[in-house]
Amino acid sequence: MEGLAKAAGHADRSAPLKAYCAGLLLPGERKSVEPMAARLAPDNVRRMHQSLHHLVADAPWRDEAILEQVRSYGVAAMKDQGSLLAWIVDDTGFPKKGTHSVGVTRQYCGQVGKQDNCRVAVSLSVTTNMASLPIAFRLYLPEVWAKDAKRRKQAGIPDLIRFQTKPEIALEQIRQAVKDEVTKAPVLADAAYGNDAGFRAGLEELKLPYVVGVQSSTTVWPPGTGSLPAKRWSGQGRPTSLLRRDAKHPPLSAKELALCLTAEDFHIVSWCEGTKGKLRSRFAAVRVRPAHRDYWRQTAHEEQWLLIEWPKAEKEPTKYWLANLAAHTSLKALVFLAKLRWRIERDYEELKQELGLGHYEGRGWRGFHHHATLCIAAYGFLVAERSRFSPSVRAGHVRLPIPKMPPDFQPRGSAQPARTA
Repeated sequence: MEGLAKAAGHADRSAPLKAYCAGLLLPGERKSVEPMAARLAPDNVRRMHQSLHHLVADAPWRDEAILEQVRSYGVAAMKDQGSLLAWIVDDTGFPKKGTHSVGVTRQYCGQVGKQDNCRVAVSLSVTTNMASLPIAFRLYLPEVWAKDAKRRKQAGIPDLIRFQTKPEIALEQIRQAVKDEVTKAPVLADAAYGNDAGFRAGLEELKLPYVVGVQSSTTVWPPGTGSLPAKRWSGQGRPTSLLRRDAKHPPLSAKELALCLTAEDFHIVSWCEGTKGKLRSRFAAVRVRPAHRDYWRQTAHEEQWLLIEWPKAEKEPTKYWLANLAAHTSLKALVFLAKLRWRIERDYEELKQELGLGHYEGRGWRGFHHHATLCIAAYGFLVAERSRFSPSVRAGHVRLPIPKMPPDFQPRGSAQPARTA
């Protein structure tokens, strides 16, 4: 905690920061400022509330400095149990009513599995075989918000923040991780990111390996095929050096290629233990060249793996990935990395359900990110404790003193007690 307090930048923030993290780790259904203040200082709720609120909503400390400290102690503890296996890109939604909280608009929300009023944040995490931890976290600002000067001012959105797609935000986080010399590992992402050719190109520019989901419509050149060479110059007009394709020479979609494979091309592969035994499915892997807009290129894309999952009970393949891993990579290794991305779901589940990641009630940019950063700091503490001491430690079960709540305390938004006659 001392490192976190120092990263907050001002000595007066040390005690509130420690108190806020303690409030997140203590048991309690709601981890917003008011109920945490009541749990932490039942004899002086108002003063504690003011202290916590100022820390999270107003104090101008840098989220990046705190997250750097979290990475320092959290990842170091994780690596004591094994090497970093991957960087995981993901996003998470926070259902939210109204239109005034920063970033809220109608968009796809993974938490409810459909379009809904919510805000969405993009994260970058690192994982070992035993644990994972977010190291970057930023709100996705929809274009309607980015262009609205009035709402930007009301929410305190920094001038430097412009509209960026989620893959662009993720690439920015990855570039910073490279700059910070985080131990490099394959980047994992679902099709919302992997289907973006610019995202994949950005990873290649950084010389990072990746295994990313793509849609079935993603076009590729099957083994032994490729774009046509540039037209031979006739001596008239401007010579061209761009690759070609024609109606007789088209690439295939990932699905079309998968349907061309035989049953012998697919193999049963298991990747981890589930609650009911080993998780396994049928997979095939083929060396291909991505075909996305290669007619604007002078050279063909490098060969990659197209990984295909086709469960035996399904009528057609269900998932596809592109991976720029070495040609000698085994099918089992490809499957392991493709499925490792789901580890981040465990982090989000605990961050939301036990540490209150989605409980912040303020509307501003700074408060949303400060609260999320401190939730990740508390989670980093749990990850470090599990890695070094007790694998079963969870929020609400750490050795922190629990003050007695005021008997008449009623947090906002809770059900009112029934009146007595």
